[in-house]
Amino acid sequence: MNHDQFMYLVEGAYGTVLLSVLTFVFGSALGLTISLMRVSDQSLVRGAAYSYINIIQGTPLLVLMGVCFYGPSIMGLSSVPALFAAVLALTVHSAAFLGEIWRGCIESVPKNQWEAAECLGLNRIQRMFKVILPQALRIATPPTVGFMVQIVKNTSFASLVIGFAELSYNAKILNNSTFKPFLYFGVAAMLYFAICYPLSWLSLRLERRLTLARN
Repeated sequence: MNHDQFMYLVEGAYGTVLLSVLTFVFGSALGLTISLMRVSDQSLVRGAAYSYINIIQGTPLLVLMGVCFYGPSIMGLSSVPALFAAVLALTVHSAAFLGEIWRGCIESVPKNQWEAAECLGLNRIQRMFKVILPQALRIATPPTVGFMVQIVKNTSFASLVIGFAELSYNAKILNNSTFKPFLYFGVAAMLYFAICYPLSWLSLRLERRLTLARN
């Protein structure tokens, strides 16, 4: 493998990181909204969030990619950039899982914390943002960081449907021109490892610190 080929893979890794970061930022915003809807005292709001989660979790990511990329053109609208379609599909997909993760973390906060906040005269929104969410954040941090690894892996789907130039896509292009799959996909695997291992290590450290803090 020469220098240009290696840098081509590095460029693909940059696309993977960019797509992962954008997905996590927007997916977190939507996921937090979904989790708050899931614990709402309004049955219609809870039902809407529950339906969203079940529909998205039951829909393959490849299908979401195809809908987001080809859907506008089918409806007679302008085509969307590959990056936009990939981020949109991954955001919608990730939000369904993050919403459930964070809903569980919110509900794991002891009931007496809700009662104590209510005794202080705080309304529901104040109780949620000033008392419950700060505690739920500590619980949610390890699984959230762990889910970021899944987001990185899911970016490879963008090359299958959309043709977005991320790491696996660039490795496939090099393999198609040289027929050396073990070389290029092996290097791609090492680059994926270099991206994911720090997140896995951080997730483990945060989980240990959280366990010590509870004890």
